[in-house]
Amino acid sequence: MSGRALLMWDEAVTGYDFGSEHPMDPVRLALTMGLVRAYGLDRAVDVVAAKPAGASTLRLVHREDYVAAVRAASADPRTADLSYGLGTVDDPAFAGMHEVSALIAGQSVGAAEALWRGDAAHAVNFAGGLHHAMPGSASGFCIYNDASLAIARLLELGAERVAYVDVDVHHGDGVQAAFWEDPRVLTISLHEHPRTLFPQTGWPEETGASGAGEGSAVNVALPAGTGDAGWLRAFHAVVPELLADFRPQVLVTQHGADTHVEDPLAHLAVSLDAQREVQEACHELAHAHVDGGRWLALGGGGYAVVDVVPRSWTHLVGIAAHAPVDPESVIPSSWRDEAYARTGQRGPARMTDGRWPVVRRGWDEGYDPADRLDQAVLATRRSVFPLRGLLA
Repeated sequence: MSGRALLMWDEAVTGYDFGSEHPMDPVRLALTMGLVRAYGLDRAVDVVAAKPAGASTLRLVHREDYVAAVRAASADPRTADLSYGLGTVDDPAFAGMHEVSALIAGQSVGAAEALWRGDAAHAVNFAGGLHHAMPGSASGFCIYNDASLAIARLLELGAERVAYVDVDVHHGDGVQAAFWEDPRVLTISLHEHPRTLFPQTGWPEETGASGAGEGSAVNVALPAGTGDAGWLRAFHAVVPELLADFRPQVLVTQHGADTHVEDPLAHLAVSLDAQREVQEACHELAHAHVDGGRWLALGGGGYAVVDVVPRSWTHLVGIAAHAPVDPESVIPSSWRDEAYARTGQRGPARMTDGRWPVVRRGWDEGYDPADRLDQAVLATRRSVFPLRGLLA
């Protein structure tokens, strides 16, 4: 197995563009790759462009009639069929939509194939993580669900245990739905509580289909306003124990940056430094509990497109490359100039929010039954841990 990580990148993914008024601005992808290059991380990884996902690959998750609808809307956005979630405020149709969505999906699928072949232990596709797309509809800025497609391809190749950990601020509903009945896939999502945020799913009681699938879905619904200490406490109180028990052959993680306190679309209060700590934790968990350390790390949401997203995902690339970026490092002026030229914003000066190292309290130190964060963690552990033979 190669010692170098893969970074999946094709400039054409920046064509995933819902328009100038839409919060998912593709400049976040261009700026992330620019910052990766500014730190020289493109020389610490193998930068690879995979082919777009073809029809047979898309059918692993998506219905043929839905793919046909996306193709039609891609050719003529005026014909977008609202019954498939296309042409909505969240998912406006645009010319070339099918092609660029299939390209992004292809990067995640190609990365999964490479990991399974043993070409590399780690791979990153920060353009991916489009976790809301359903088998038969677009949803939440997502057309094709690249995370689900990558997992489905791994199963097709013979994987028997794949774990998916989603730390986006929104529930990873599309991935959960795709594998609701499949005990070979363990989905874990930490997200803002469905009472206060789209997609209004991801309750702790959602634990998988009754029967073989029961206990294969895990949801930690965090109170609005949760900050670094609570977010990290919840992650470490749930994820490591489940991965140690499940022993996945591949770990797929989704690192939406929209948990950040500055993100305009949600209500958590997490810092860049806590995001980096969870990225490090996922890396360590891959080496501790996954066959060959196979780890596919994806992007996701994130709408503070200059201040947050590029820094967060550059840290992710550095961690996967075993060349982590020092949080205290000063961001190269060349990148800040690029950010200003593209957006009119100068951008942050350092790779930290000033909270590194982040302090947290472990679950083994005890819990407070009156604390809302601890109540959320307990609800998850009580709902799913016994189903997996673990103590709540």
